[in-house]
Formats: sequence, C-alpha cells, structure tokens
Amino acid sequence: MTATGEPIHRADPHAVSVHSKLNWLRAGVLGANDGIVSVAALVVGVAAATTDVAAILIAGVASVLAGATSMGLGEYVSVSTQRDTERALIAKERRELDTMPQHELEELEQLYREKGLSRETARVVARELTEHDALAAHLEAELHINQDDVVSPWHAAGASALSFLIGAVLPMLAILLPPPEWRIPTTFVAVIVALAVTGWTSAWIGGAPRTRAVLRVTIGGALALAATWAIGALLGVAV
Repeated sequence: MTATGEPIHRADPHAVSVHSKLNWLRAGVLGANDGIVSVAALVVGVAAATTDVAAILIAGVASVLAGATSMGLGEYVSVSTQRDTERALIAKERRELDTMPQHELEELEQLYREKGLSRETARVVARELTEHDALAAHLEAELHINQDDVVSPWHAAGASALSFLIGAVLPMLAILLPPPEWRIPTTFVAVIVALAVTGWTSAWIGGAPRTRAVLRVTIGGALALAATWAIGALLGVAV
C-alpha cells in the first residue's frame, strides 16, 4: 500500500512482457491472415478452373502444408536472427561494464541528460541504477532491451504455423462443403468476414485504428481472390 492507502501495482500490464506480447501478436495475425488469403486464393483459382473435388482438395491440402511450414520456418529464421543480435548486444554491454565501469557510468549519465534531466539529477539516477543493476540499466537506456525478455524463435514459429493452419481451415471448408455453384461465392464471403474479424481483433489488441486495419486486410484479400479466380476461369475456359 502507498502512503495514501492506494494499492501498489506490482504487475503493470504495460511493463509485463510487452515486447513478447507484440511479437506473438505479429506472428499470430500474420499467420492467420496468410492462411486465410493464400489458401483461399489457391482453392478459388482451382475451383474456377474445375469442379473436380479431388483436384480442389489436393491443391488445398498442399497449400496448407506448404504454407504452414514456410510460415514457421520463416518466423524461426527471422526471430533467431533477432535473438542472436540481442544476445550479442547484451554480451558486449556486459564486457564494457566489466572493463570500463567509470566510462559506462558517465555514458549512462549522459543518456539521462539527453532525456531532459539536469546534470545533478542524471548523475544521481545513473549511480543509483548502476548500484541496483548496472547491466539492466544500460540495456534499457541504451538499447531498449530487457535481458529477461529476449524473443523466442520457437514461440514465434509455433504461433505463426499454428495460426496459419487455423486460418486455412475456413477456406477449405467453404470451398469443399457447398455445392459447386456456391463454392466460390461462399468462399469469398467467408474469407472477407474472417479477414475483417482478424483485422479488427489485431487492431483492438494493439490499440491501433480498427477501421483502417479492417479495410487494409479485406481489400487486399478481395483483390487476391479476384485475381486467382480470373486466372482459374481463363485457364478453365481454355481447357
């Protein structure tokens, strides 16, 4: 409790693994949107060329497996590179603190002066933070890194691959379950609605403008579906 009787918030949501939360959100939303759009675009293109359920199913399953694998590997490689870079920066900062502590203290003081603190206040802040946890103080002030919150490539890869699979379920069901004449219209509607939901949800979680996010993903998805449908229809007529 504070002096005024107010409770102390020990787990401010803005301070608890925000970086990790945003990383998961980015990977999950990207995977779901890609699963919805890429699989839907492929099966719509195939369905525009043929009504053969086996051909549509094979193309859809191949797209799902290839897409999920690609998303997972892509996220793993990308986030592994980011993690390795963060670890290298942490190791470098630790060496500098061990070999030239006075220089690092002066550097930390200068950083706080640049943020608007007076020389005296910056010196006090730098000294007290250094005494408490010198490495954490420098990582936060210089590099904006939390050594306890280094991103996990496995988490990002798993979230991306799983969300791709979940997103791909909808277009697969929409293209396979209805009768032939309703397959493409049903898939169009289902995909646009799903993209609107994912766009709105991601914007809501991230605190971004929701209308812009919804329009961005739905317009892009609609254009992708229209393009593949047109190509499939032309190829189907040619055959």
